[in-house]
Amino acid sequence: MPSAPGWLRDLSGAWVFYSVLPGWPGVAPGFERIARFAPWIGLVIAALQVAVWLLLQALGWPVAASVLLVISVGVWITGGLHVDGVMDSADGLAAGPSRCLEAMEDSRVGASGVQAFALVLILQVAALWSLADRLPAWIPVVLLSAGFWGRCSPLWALHRFRYLRPDGTAGFHRARARGLREWVPALIVVSITLALTFALAQPLGLLIALTMAVGVVISGVVAECFGRRLGGHTGDSYGASVVWTESFTLVALAVLLPLLDGAAG
Repeated sequence: MPSAPGWLRDLSGAWVFYSVLPGWPGVAPGFERIARFAPWIGLVIAALQVAVWLLLQALGWPVAASVLLVISVGVWITGGLHVDGVMDSADGLAAGPSRCLEAMEDSRVGASGVQAFALVLILQVAALWSLADRLPAWIPVVLLSAGFWGRCSPLWALHRFRYLRPDGTAGFHRARARGLREWVPALIVVSITLALTFALAQPLGLLIALTMAVGVVISGVVAECFGRRLGGHTGDSYGASVVWTESFTLVALAVLLPLLDGAAG
């Protein structure tokens, strides 16, 4: 479909760039400004994780096995793209300012990278397992929130920080970004969600609003922390921002939702 509008080609490009899912027939992918659609792709990936969760629970799978498989599905669908960024960013930060970029570019994984991967895995498993025991009905909402806000974090990084590798493979995200216009697809989702919160009965609407508030704060803080520690961002730190935002969002909601649900009840 050569006549497809630019935004649709970019959406198709985001689909194939951020996931291993089959490309769209009839729409040639474009890669001009795909980062703006990453939050939408995050929702799709999270929705697939929700489907796996619901299927496994219907089949009577144990919670621990279900949680591990749901997390594995997320990693598999992304092709490990963001997890690789977690490990490389950890190795770079551990190497110190003078060797940071060199260590991040090294294909070998160091001890800090392994520790970082283990930590995010433990955080995600603990959070989902806790929610499954206390508020299992909220697992779909929490997964969708984490998937969405995780992909919003790099948008904050693009807006706030320079790209550290002019010739890096992810440099096109920063070079082609058009300021706050990159937030339009994410803001559409936020607007729809806010409208739903007003339509839903309380306290359900307030709890969903809480998931949004938690996500927006964590996504900004994570991108800001990486940007300040590194003096900017790279493709690796974009990916690390995604995973750490997901992990901290899951943990925060696993702590807050039961507390507020109990208070509301």
